[in-house]
Amino acid sequence: MTLTNTPRPEWLTFDCYGTLIQWDEGLKAVVGEILSEKGEHHVDANQLIEVYDRHEHRLEQTPPHRSFRELSSLALQLALEELGLPSLAEDSQRLAAAIPKMPPFAEVIETLAQLKAMGFKLCIVSNTDDAIIAGNVAQLGGHIDRVITAQQAGAYKPAPRLFDYAHEQLGVTRDETVHVCASPMLDHTAARDMGFRCVWIDRGTGRQLLPDYRPDATLSALDHVLPLFKSLGWM
Repeated sequence: MTLTNTPRPEWLTFDCYGTLIQWDEGLKAVVGEILSEKGEHHVDANQLIEVYDRHEHRLEQTPPHRSFRELSSLALQLALEELGLPSLAEDSQRLAAAIPKMPPFAEVIETLAQLKAMGFKLCIVSNTDDAIIAGNVAQLGGHIDRVITAQQAGAYKPAPRLFDYAHEQLGVTRDETVHVCASPMLDHTAARDMGFRCVWIDRGTGRQLLPDYRPDATLSALDHVLPLFKSLGWM
């Protein structure tokens, strides 16, 4: 699929963590600190993150709906216990405090500024809580027009409810947006099931495409959307 011969969107929606904000880098750093404080060297950060991710994604789709702060705390506790490591309340507090401080990728702020100058409205759609993401949004140069979270919608990606809620709040249809994201598991699943246009930012993290879906465009960094959109006549 391509974006050729499709209408220019009024709104661009963005996944936040991994697309705009350095999630993998930040998560690895804080998990490394947690393991170091425990004096545990037989488990590395990547191993703990893999188990944490599995629990986090399962809990996001398991009733009852939990806040991301509560959900991430439980996922970390379960991951530590699964790996035979002690779990302390301070571990979850450290993780929750680290997420809002995770910085944007180097090209993000200038790219958002140029997209704004091109006349696009910019919205983040994220699997998080309002209070957590506020610290990340504050680092994005004031270019974000709206922030839609799982807390507001009462649902986590890839459930369609979060995107339906976002489109309702923006006053647009699925055909009037383009979504820019980094997660095949979450965002591509929603794009496949709902049929909205999707640009994948593949930063070389090893995330694999779904077997039955290909995004409308694949780029290696956010600033590559600028020549793409120019080539489509969207400026």
